[in-house]
Amino acid sequence: MTIKEQRFYFCPKCGGKLSYHIKDERPRLICDVCRYIFYENPVVGVAAIVLNAQKQILLGRRTGGKYAGLWCIPCGYVEYDEDVYHAVRREFKEETNLDIEPLGVYTVQSNFHDPEKHTVGIWFWARVTGGELLAGDDLDYVAYFDLSDCPPLAFPTDRLVIDRLRVF
Repeated sequence: MTIKEQRFYFCPKCGGKLSYHIKDERPRLICDVCRYIFYENPVVGVAAIVLNAQKQILLGRRTGGKYAGLWCIPCGYVEYDEDVYHAVRREFKEETNLDIEPLGVYTVQSNFHDPEKHTVGIWFWARVTGGELLAGDDLDYVAYFDLSDCPPLAFPTDRLVIDRLRVF
């Protein structure tokens, strides 16, 4: 079993040194002092799929970081104490200024495109219930695109989702 590169060194409970040990047949970071197991769990993200009457998808162009200038299905992270349905409404409002009603989960995917952060994404079907389309937060432009003619996408899983929507 391969032990990955260590990214965390100190126990969040007592400040002791974290070291890799095999537990449950997997390498796990365990505190040498208090024996706390530091699970490196994925971060949860949410995204909303909104289609207009012409079956075009709403996408946003990202403003910062390594994905600046690339497009995505409007998305964001779930806060620690937040329900995923609330999170998708909040994130979509922050990025598009639109109010939505999540209609159900379309798909759940693991995202491995960023080696620094493994995420699990939940893509919801949603319908617009109010607001005025206006880019905000992490986006500088929002627009509808044909599913077969999307701009360059930031995330490989968005491409997977859109490709599946094309045959849906």
